[in-house]
Amino acid sequence: MEFSINAEQLQPQNNSSLLFVYCKESKPEQHLANTLLTQLQQQQKDFIATHTVKDEFLQALAVVNIDKDDYASIQKLAAKAASWSKEQSSLNIDLSKLPEILAQKWVQAFTIAVGEAVYCFDKFKKDSKQVLLEKINYQSVHPINNHLSKAEAIIYGMNICKDLGNAPGNICTPAYLASSAAKIANDLGASARIINETEIQEMGMNALLSVAQGSTAGAYLIELQYHGASNNEDKPVVLVGKGITFDSGGISLKPGAAMDEMKFDMCGAASVIGTFAAAVKLKLPLNLVAIIPTCENMPSGNAVKPGDIVQAMNGLNIEVLNTDAEGRLILCDALTYAERFQPKAVIDVATLTGACIIALGHVAQGVLGNNQQLIDQLLQAADSINDKTWQLPLFEEYKEQLKSNFADLQNIGGRPAGTITAAAFLSYFTESYCWAHLDIAGTAWNSGNNKGATGRPVPLLLEYLIQQS
Repeated sequence: MEFSINAEQLQPQNNSSLLFVYCKESKPEQHLANTLLTQLQQQQKDFIATHTVKDEFLQALAVVNIDKDDYASIQKLAAKAASWSKEQSSLNIDLSKLPEILAQKWVQAFTIAVGEAVYCFDKFKKDSKQVLLEKINYQSVHPINNHLSKAEAIIYGMNICKDLGNAPGNICTPAYLASSAAKIANDLGASARIINETEIQEMGMNALLSVAQGSTAGAYLIELQYHGASNNEDKPVVLVGKGITFDSGGISLKPGAAMDEMKFDMCGAASVIGTFAAAVKLKLPLNLVAIIPTCENMPSGNAVKPGDIVQAMNGLNIEVLNTDAEGRLILCDALTYAERFQPKAVIDVATLTGACIIALGHVAQGVLGNNQQLIDQLLQAADSINDKTWQLPLFEEYKEQLKSNFADLQNIGGRPAGTITAAAFLSYFTESYCWAHLDIAGTAWNSGNNKGATGRPVPLLLEYLIQQS
């Protein structure tokens, strides 16, 4: 899809649909748009669409009335307008009657909304749908270029995340995830290193290998680097993503119902790859590292068993009481690996616990960590972009639930506070740097008729990186 900006007065072509965006202070000049706006205000509505005849052509026309100027409200209205817009072939949008801040908010929210509205994963269908909407032209007297570029980067990153997440487990294997990440990074001019199982073993990443040993698909550690700061030695932000390309639960086998959705257990990895790509595309002036441990979690004669003890990269011995608590096992070695970059901050992203869905549903992702300033920065970014996120506590007392009779710690802490004890487990491997953990188990994908990866939390992560650059 092609986006453009024009600062001149709107002069629509006959084959272009029109969208007029107004607010309380607007004074429309276009007669029909003024009539529609008056109708919206009288009916206390915010969107209306119709057709008019112009030079013997039938032309689609819609009017938006922004009543509330907070980003969440604008985002909701933009989604409504995007649903109409995706049925047009080309679209001219008049923002000339909006103040600067509202015009910028609208461009960002609407561009993202259109990107989401037209997204479709149908590469495995015989009959694929063609996207009708090809061109969008914004007419604005205000500077909106940066907001458009940011929105396009968010959609770019979200689409990468969705495509990887939606791909079936027999296609998106650990090797596929690794090669895809490397290609994306290399195509953008960043660097990629794929660490194979032999090297993983040599580094002592036995927690990661214990999860991988039940599958024939192998294990990889993906490392992507981008140096955008003026000083290559500036401390990087490190993003770590859980890359379980299919999670059967291992010997602690999951119920069969909806197990197909466990292909989404690599959405943490997908969101990190998408965010990395978006940041590089924007040429953000910071140094960034992405680390993705990836493998399958499968039952077999070689699979790790409940009661087995494995030694993590940092030397801690872990008693594996439940093989379905595997995400923290692969993440703990990746988090130890992150130390070598002397990071400014480390943020891990994982579909880690069903308990997070019990706590927060499918609305907000949970955030925990060892540095309140970092958490506050993430919460501020989440609020700015309306990628809803909620902090959960990480008190020292929660570590009591991880005590083991036979090892340094166990990989589960029982039913109480399951999301928190999972983060408490990870905290043992993040003591040397500022760290935050995002549990996206409830937000990474939708079930039911709208089944598919959501692309979250790419907007949050990119917004955070922008604010740090």
